[in-house]
Amino acid sequence: MRMKSSGRSNYRSNHRAATARVAPEACVARLSLYVRELRRLGAQRVSYVSSRRLAQQLGLTDAQVRRDLSYFGQFGTSGRGHEVQRLHDRLTLILGVSGRTWNVALAGVGNLGSALLAYRGFRERGFLFQVAVDADQKKVGRTVQGVVIAPAHHLTALAKQHDIQIGIIAVPVESAQEVCHQLVAGGVHAIVNFAPIHLEVPSSVWLRVVDLAIELESLAFYLARSR
Repeated sequence: MRMKSSGRSNYRSNHRAATARVAPEACVARLSLYVRELRRLGAQRVSYVSSRRLAQQLGLTDAQVRRDLSYFGQFGTSGRGHEVQRLHDRLTLILGVSGRTWNVALAGVGNLGSALLAYRGFRERGFLFQVAVDADQKKVGRTVQGVVIAPAHHLTALAKQHDIQIGIIAVPVESAQEVCHQLVAGGVHAIVNFAPIHLEVPSSVWLRVVDLAIELESLAFYLARSR
């Protein structure tokens, strides 16, 4: 929804009204890129940025940036562009990572799982690992990045106990669907799956798939045709 400006700034989008238009998934993903770039500009003490400069830094077009932002209202000040800190704060609010935290459960503490636990950027953005489970009894009881590894069959109970909102699946293919069922049974409504397999989830659950093999194969496809 667009609203007319009655002052210098056009930062007048109402959150409910602005989200009435459903933004495409690709647009939502780009919001995270915008936030990252705005955070970098803020660290450099840049006060204002144009849509064109923001687009150039991210390999996009200024029309794409303006179109993405238009899903959530009107942004920017005529003649000056976007106020960096203000746009950053607005987009983090839209993304749901402004001033709030999300409880995360990790299933599978192998090489990938351990790397995810060690990444400080998640905590900085409000994603807190409260639960980690693994089927390997040798790992159970160990503490990794402040999280004690629990037995895999405790996942559902722990998800309920810690009010887990997001689950991450980093287990072998043969275990992924069962782990998914456990997360859903524990009341988890958002799941990130790193296992290279299609998972069945209820319509009430948001599922994101990260398949690094597919990404590498896509790059290989283009490389093979560029030589």
